[in-house]
Amino acid sequence: MKNNLHIYNTLTKKKEKFEPINPPFVGLYVCGPTVYSDVHLGNMRTFNSFDIVYRYLIHLEYNVRYVRNITDVGHLVGDGDDGDDKIEKKAKQEQIEPMQIVQKYTNDFRNINRLFNLKNPDIEPTATGHIVEQIEMVQKIIDNGLAYVKNGSVYFDVKKYMETHDYGTLSGRKVEELLEQTRESLEGSDEKNYFADFVIWKNAGADKLMKWNNPWGQGVPGWHLECSVMSTKYLGERFDIHGGGMDLKFPHHECEIAQNVGATGVSPVNYWMHTNMLTVNGTKMSKSLNNSFLPHELFSGNHELLEQGYSPMVVKFFMLQSHYSSTLDFSNEALKAAEKGYERLMKAYELLWKLEASKENSADLKEQIEGVISQAYAEMDDDFNTPKTIAQLFELVTIINKINDGSLNISSETLSFLQIKMKAFIEDVLGLMLEKVGNNDALDGVMQLIFDIRKNARDSKDWTTSDLIRDKLKALDIQVKDGKDGTTWSI
Repeated sequence: MKNNLHIYNTLTKKKEKFEPINPPFVGLYVCGPTVYSDVHLGNMRTFNSFDIVYRYLIHLEYNVRYVRNITDVGHLVGDGDDGDDKIEKKAKQEQIEPMQIVQKYTNDFRNINRLFNLKNPDIEPTATGHIVEQIEMVQKIIDNGLAYVKNGSVYFDVKKYMETHDYGTLSGRKVEELLEQTRESLEGSDEKNYFADFVIWKNAGADKLMKWNNPWGQGVPGWHLECSVMSTKYLGERFDIHGGGMDLKFPHHECEIAQNVGATGVSPVNYWMHTNMLTVNGTKMSKSLNNSFLPHELFSGNHELLEQGYSPMVVKFFMLQSHYSSTLDFSNEALKAAEKGYERLMKAYELLWKLEASKENSADLKEQIEGVISQAYAEMDDDFNTPKTIAQLFELVTIINKINDGSLNISSETLSFLQIKMKAFIEDVLGLMLEKVGNNDALDGVMQLIFDIRKNARDSKDWTTSDLIRDKLKALDIQVKDGKDGTTWSI
């Protein structure tokens, strides 16, 4: 197995050659969603990025075990140690069971993953499904003298940990700096022996809906604990790659490292990877600024900042045009350009399978195509550089179009090689797919008739018929986009 893959390791702050612990096996863990609301684009950018990592490792013939968790308890509002559980708070607001909230938004998350054509992880564990293992890890940390119990809660002893280990090695944060940042917001810290200590098991009062019996009373696991437990349960005390958004570096991932070391004495991960944040027209995407939109709003165009809707594959292609560690800026201009680029790439890809080989064998063209493919691999090997890989694919698009118009000749052997490699990169590695198979004029005509009926219903305020058409199309997984230039569809 040839391996030239290099990964930027957040832990060491440098790009390193990827050397699996136990080749050809690779362990990959990614922090999944907290399922209390619709999945947002920042989440999907992360999951799309690690889908590429997963796909490329498989393409390189590694035997990958991909674990991505579902957080269904323990994640508090504000991401700290005090406050309400996000899921429980939503359940109380809607006056339903917390597990109804979990199921609803887990289903939503999986549906969005399917629209983006993301591969399912090999294992998708939940926090509530691993309560026993989390209690066991807490007890190990206590037994090793790195945690203490206060009023039914268990806190990780950061000061004790720092006697023998670095705390802040991943994020680069210093405890002294943390103290300055938290002097004015030490609510709930009266239980802690030290301001930087964090909860690994939280006492739950009588008013809490979600709680489990444990050696210290009744309570819930701390948010950071589940990932320490589930990653090592399925990947071992040491595994290859751990991923997530950059906002998780501190405190979540920093605490994970401390917990793992506290329980096993071993730092768990060889390569830490983090995706960057999203912006809109150069400004950080935020609900408070009213400039954030959900995936379904992006698909439908139903948002005041959007001029039209964009199909899932166009949005995916747009995200792949920026390196996962770079800021990704959404704008109508950039999305429209991505739409044109995606259409150009996929039209050439469709055309590729209709080309006929020439009797003439061009050695120069063979070398040119092999050179472009080789460079595409080099770009992917350089920390999964999808934008530069896509640039190489467009070099092949130009070649395909020239073969089609007769400007270039290609042998059957070279044509077969080109088809195999284009499929490998477009479908297998990048996960792109045709959203409408072929040019079915009859089906287009039927869809246009449906849209005309829907428009007439809306114009006459027949909302029942209009909503029925919309719901039936959605049930058939037909994506409808209403834009300035009319209504379009994709599957």
